[in-house]
Amino acid sequence: MPTEMKTLCPSANHKEAGAVLFAVVGGTPERPDVAYLDQTQPITDDILQLAGEVDPTEVFRFAAPCATTGCQHFNGEQSSCQLAAKVVTLVPMAVAKLAPCAIRSTCRWWQQEGVAGCQRCPQVVTLNYAPSEAMRTAATEHLTP
Repeated sequence: MPTEMKTLCPSANHKEAGAVLFAVVGGTPERPDVAYLDQTQPITDDILQLAGEVDPTEVFRFAAPCATTGCQHFNGEQSSCQLAAKVVTLVPMAVAKLAPCAIRSTCRWWQQEGVAGCQRCPQVVTLNYAPSEAMRTAATEHLTP
C-alpha cells in the first residue's frame, strides 16, 4: 500500500508529530547559513542532545506535516502559508543556486513559492533571537493584499 506524501512545513518544531531533522544551522546569529542533510533523520534523544544548552530549533531545522488551519501562518481562504509568502516578499535572497534538499518535493514553501522560497530558506532559523528586520517583519506582521 503506497504511503501518502504529506506536505511538510520546513520551519517546524521538533516536538510536532511526524517531525524529522533535515538541516543544521551554521553561520552566526546575525547571518545564519543552513546546511542541508542528504536525507532526513528521525529525531532522537542523541540528536537533540547535540543542541547542548540551546533550544534545538536554534541550531537545527525540522520539518513536520503542515498543520494547515492549525497554524497561525496558514491562510485557509487561500490555502497557503503566509510565512512563506512574506519571506519571499520581504526577505532578500540568500542564494541564487539551490542546494540539494531532502524535503523539497514535499515542502510547502517549494510547492507554494517555488525557487523563490528555496532561495531564502538557508537564512531561516525557527527560533532566532537576532533575526534581521526583514525576517522579524515576515514572521510577525500580516501580509497586506
